[in-house]
Order: sequence, then structure tokens, then C-alpha cells
Amino acid sequence: MRLLKTIIFAAFLAFTFSSHSLAQCKAFAKKECLPELQKSGFTHDGNYHAAVLIEGEEAELYKTFYSDMEYRVAIVGEARLPAIEFRIIDTNKNVLYSNKDKDYAKTWDFKLEASQQLKLVIKVSSFNQPGDTPASGCVAIMFGFKMKK
Repeated sequence: MRLLKTIIFAAFLAFTFSSHSLAQCKAFAKKECLPELQKSGFTHDGNYHAAVLIEGEEAELYKTFYSDMEYRVAIVGEARLPAIEFRIIDTNKNVLYSNKDKDYAKTWDFKLEASQQLKLVIKVSSFNQPGDTPASGCVAIMFGFKMKK
């Protein structure tokens, strides 16, 4: 019985702290990423994508984009994290954009000739030495749109 209580308590703590981290990540996204998105008249699509990542970790996100729109993707990591790399990849595995080639830019504006689903691959760079504790922090991903002119 004592073991069961210990397991339940541990699960409760894990849920509580992960929920708190996600809430902090959403607040970070609103404060730091949303302004990057709204520059130049882009409208936020209403979705907040954020996760706590550690150095060297990679995450993927799939999103459908339509041909009659102009888009901005904004990806911002907390200051304690090293550079955040992101790539946009089509269904044929062609890299359409990599911010690594653009000095780790936080945003990318684009238009598509045809509607399609794209994959975003987000990676926190790793510059730590063996034995160092890797940094962790929130990474926010947001999308904005405006009608194509």
C-alpha cells in the first residue's frame, strides 16, 4: 500500500511540474514570440506551440499551408539556450529553408505556389563540453498569415 501511495504521489508531482512548465512556456510564447510574428502586419493563427527542450534535442511539427496566403513562421528560444536551428521540409524531403544559413534568424516569410503540408524540424544547438550540464528552456513556434497581394 505504501508503494502505491509513493507511485501516485510521484505521478502527481510529475504532472504538476510539467503542467507548470507548459503554462510558463505559453506565457513565454505570448511575450517573446508573438511580437516577432506580428511585425509587418501578420495575423497570428491563434495556436501556441511551445515545448521545453534541452541542448541537442530536436522536435518536429507538421502544418498545412495554403497557396492563397503569405506566411511568417517565428521560432524563439529562451536566452539561456544556444542557437535554435529550424528547417522547413516538404513532403519530398526537400529542405525549403534553413535558418542555419541565415545566422539563426528567428523568422521566415514565405508564399507557396500550391497548398501543401510542410514539416518543421526544430533543433537546439549543442555547444557544451563532455561533463557539462546541458541547458534547457522553452522554445516557442508560432505562425502568422496575411492575404497574398
